[in-house]
Amino acid sequence: MNESETNLPVQTELMDQLVALRHQVFTLLLALVVVSGTLTVVLYRQARLTSKDIEAIKPQANKIIEDFKRDRAGMENFVKQLTVYGSTHPDFQPILRNYGIVPQPQAAAAPAAPKK
Repeated sequence: MNESETNLPVQTELMDQLVALRHQVFTLLLALVVVSGTLTVVLYRQARLTSKDIEAIKPQANKIIEDFKRDRAGMENFVKQLTVYGSTHPDFQPILRNYGIVPQPQAAAAPAAPKK
């Protein structure tokens, strides 16, 4: 017997394994294409729905922003009044600190004119 006749079953087995491996790789690539296509469709649909939701909410958000801008001066005035009240009533200081309102330092009295 020569060596090529003994290696024939081994070569046949290797070829069978190679063919099986090619089928498996092809199947996995096909599955990858299907999964990625499905994910693309789902994400596209979600983006369309989200953009429609944003368009529906925009007028309400703009109204809230305009109302805030209109009422901002009154809110700032209220905070200033709370700060003044807190500076005259020490019992109210912990409440101001709890909400992050730091009293502004009182403007120092105008310096007296120097004597000549």
